[in-house]
Amino acid sequence: MASSQFLTNKQQGDWAEQVVFDAINANSADYLAVKYGRADDVAAGDPGFPEFYANYTNELNEIGKRPDLLIFKHSDIAGDAGAALSIDDRIVERALAAIEVRSSSFLAQKYAAFMDNRIATATAECIRIKSELMREPLSGLLEKKSPEHYRLIRTASPDTFRELGFRSRSWSSSAELRRLSELLKRMKDQIRVLHRRDYLSITPKLEDIVFVNRWIQRFGVRHFYLQVFFDKAYVIPFEEILAIASDSEKEGAVFSVERDVKNQGKTTIKINVAVGKELLGRIDMPRHTSAMKELDRGRLLFYVTFHGGRGYLDSDVFYRDIIDNE
Repeated sequence: MASSQFLTNKQQGDWAEQVVFDAINANSADYLAVKYGRADDVAAGDPGFPEFYANYTNELNEIGKRPDLLIFKHSDIAGDAGAALSIDDRIVERALAAIEVRSSSFLAQKYAAFMDNRIATATAECIRIKSELMREPLSGLLEKKSPEHYRLIRTASPDTFRELGFRSRSWSSSAELRRLSELLKRMKDQIRVLHRRDYLSITPKLEDIVFVNRWIQRFGVRHFYLQVFFDKAYVIPFEEILAIASDSEKEGAVFSVERDVKNQGKTTIKINVAVGKELLGRIDMPRHTSAMKELDRGRLLFYVTFHGGRGYLDSDVFYRDIIDNE
């Protein structure tokens, strides 16, 4: 069923798509973006939803999931592109690239600065605790009580603290042993901080993968995911998503698989944006206003709408990584 959060997320997604659409079309005389994804403004509980859902399911099974935008050479498309794309697969096959737009409610630069500071603070605390543990009398006590803990901590460095794994110990028969137990617990707490996911992510939904791949197989157009934040946007090829998500050695460091609250609890692959490219190196903050939706039974839903907010295309990334690699 529709909810205020669902409606806000949809408005944010529509805004993100418009920002990308405008940025591409304002930046090139030779190429243009065309809106291609479904634009139905229907939610569960609305009149006509069963018919919409049946049609959408049939389309997924037949051609797969439509990307939000297609990129064409101007010379390869003419007339009312939007109308033509809905009926003529031959025009779709001329596209140079397809883009699935995802949105995220973060400022990427501020998030990165926050995480850098969090990691630096936790690492500095680990260094401080190690220094205290390696001084007598605690050093001798630790080596006597737990030689394994002693060896692990003695050889640890700022680059390897996050790799430490040990159980907290609890000793209480003397003030020194209580202090030793407290320091080990504090170090373990800081290591937990270092283990937390510290990157923003590009977020393909697991359930979409098969439908995206079905669309690619049908039309043969190279496909990209573009994650739009409120200050930047990062792009990654779909085939690279598959390669990363199938490499178990990269799980935890480069990607994770989580149930995403924003996507109604659906399982989502979260890939570190650092492996992508900045397609929009800057986005102006949009205006936001409140809106209201009245349901048939009289329930009112209040949500946020977004207006304006220009995106600035990185032409080098656009031509090198999207156009030239088609």
